[in-house]
Amino acid sequence: MISTRVIPCLQLIGESLVKTVKFDRPAYVGDPVNTVRIFNELEVDELCFLDIRATIEDRKPNLGILRQIADECFMPLSYGGGVKDFETAKNILSIGFEKIIVNSSAYADPDLVTTLSKHFGAQAVIASIDIKKGLFGKYNVFIKDGKYKTEKEPVSWAKELERLGAGEILLTSMDRDGTWTGYDIEITKKISETVTIPVIANGGAGSIEDIARVVKEGRASAAALGSLVVYQKKGMGVLVNFPDKKKLDEQLK
Repeated sequence: MISTRVIPCLQLIGESLVKTVKFDRPAYVGDPVNTVRIFNELEVDELCFLDIRATIEDRKPNLGILRQIADECFMPLSYGGGVKDFETAKNILSIGFEKIIVNSSAYADPDLVTTLSKHFGAQAVIASIDIKKGLFGKYNVFIKDGKYKTEKEPVSWAKELERLGAGEILLTSMDRDGTWTGYDIEITKKISETVTIPVIANGGAGSIEDIARVVKEGRASAAALGSLVVYQKKGMGVLVNFPDKKKLDEQLK
């Protein structure tokens, strides 16, 4: 087993698997159920699914495709997108997902984080924070698929989400998403050193070295992968894969 969690973070729009670049231009990369089968064979430790348009389109989670994913998957699953209330979260967990990811709904209704944490346990609640760097180097928190800037500052928001009951933080750099240029080490380190719960770095992974760097320098507890696990290489075609586990373990020790 790899010493640090390395998690494929897969984007959905409805029943299609897609990949974005900087939260834009979603490209179709395949069928999510078939992709799960491949990750089963690759013996990946954990999978994350995000329906990136559910909230902005005011859609509920597609329980049909999520049930198919859960039935096929051999590893722990997390899901985010359109989870606005307790019942929706309960339905998703009841079909076989272990963790719920909340982002826009945590901003709109912070008490939801506490409710979910108290009922299902903090380990079942991941608070997602999407961040973007402004012109003068200030980080801003965005919601609704990165379409709306909030007044929240990422470090203090992460601390507040921990206080509300979140068991993990999924930190996604909008600037790095799909770019293969490496994670945002600066903000990852600031948040990781502020909260006591695990921080999953997301956005920008292009190599095993990037993963090792965000863990060692950014103090991330885990690393999420997008483009790196659905494309052959940058600029090349779709190929569901996972980094060599032996090389990963060597880098992460």
